[in-house]
Amino acid sequence: MTRRGTTHRWQRAAGAVAALALIAGACGGDDDDDADGDAVETEDGGDSDDSGDSGDSGDTDDSGDTGDSGDTGDSGDSGDSGDGDTVDVAQGGDLLDTVLSRGSVICGVNETLPGFGIVDSEGNYSGFDIDYCRVVAAGVLGNADAVEYVPLTADARFTALQAGEIDLLIRNTTWTATRDGVEGSNFLFTTFYDGQGMMVPASTGFTTLEDLADAAICVLSGTTTELNLTSVFNARGIPFTPVVFEDNTQLQPAYESGQCEAWTSDASQLAAFKATIEGNDGPEQFIMAEVISKEPLGPVVADGDTAWAQAVNWAVMATVQAWEFGLDSSNIASYSGDDPNIQRFVGQSEGFDPGLGLPADFAVQVVSQVGNYEEIYNRHIVPIGLQLGGSPNDLWTNGGLMYVPPYR
Repeated sequence: MTRRGTTHRWQRAAGAVAALALIAGACGGDDDDDADGDAVETEDGGDSDDSGDSGDSGDTDDSGDTGDSGDTGDSGDSGDSGDGDTVDVAQGGDLLDTVLSRGSVICGVNETLPGFGIVDSEGNYSGFDIDYCRVVAAGVLGNADAVEYVPLTADARFTALQAGEIDLLIRNTTWTATRDGVEGSNFLFTTFYDGQGMMVPASTGFTTLEDLADAAICVLSGTTTELNLTSVFNARGIPFTPVVFEDNTQLQPAYESGQCEAWTSDASQLAAFKATIEGNDGPEQFIMAEVISKEPLGPVVADGDTAWAQAVNWAVMATVQAWEFGLDSSNIASYSGDDPNIQRFVGQSEGFDPGLGLPADFAVQVVSQVGNYEEIYNRHIVPIGLQLGGSPNDLWTNGGLMYVPPYR
């Protein structure tokens, strides 16, 4: 579906929130809505999964700091300006009903991060995070294409979520304590484990962070990447100069022109941009081995709506469970075995209803239309140079971290 403009709607939503705050104050209430708006996923901040600390990783999820999320690229813009369309905002925790009535899922995404969220010249979105927006639409509505994408920068993502401009955020966003608390956000199943890294032109010969003493380092603003960079370099006594950009469309050309000697972001984002630079006959790039943060990336919904959170979470987790069961887009709809666990999962167990508000065959719709986790990963992440086997994102039975609760 087409992108939605959000700038004017945010202004209207902000006005409404301000008015409600005045009323609440007059009644002695506390309006504390603190969200700073900080924002993915990495912004994109990178993530290999982040190993790290500050938590949020940088870009791939780039998640920002306090809440921010950043993104490696953070694509998009604040919001895409727009057409002034209005959004049905659910009140009182009834977003699932609102989405069912509307017939579409409004998903906040990145549009400038290869592998995770990108838009082509014709307005078509693709990427790992984009597919997870489609997963939710398939699970809830039975139609993976019933998605309206709202491109957001790292700085704008949490504001959009809090204002009800989007139903969920899937934009390389790192899960941190502050975002979970102060931002009023509910982080769901981690779909990608990332970590912040550092990339330099191979010709520099730099291989460690200490080699970057007095270097200019490109980084996205409003992300955990920026915070992690400062924290780690200060702790080690490595002097540096941060060169800050709002999104990757500004950062990448600055890096390639030599304005920065290094680029820090989620490892996954760096891998994506390394492939892009070298694929366009640019100079060879080198990603340092050290990962300086943990960046768990995944879907985010607003606090206070358990029904919607459960529906989103189980739709997303179905991709991992299908992979574990050996089910994929080619065979899940035709399953005819007698394993009771799989029968429940594919909706063949008569009378079984876990009370999640999802159709009995939601897993079949998800996997047949979008794929299992392995299929989604191989489609978007392997092409940017990150293999699944042996990574933290591999299935738990293979030594990875992908593990979901039983569907029973």
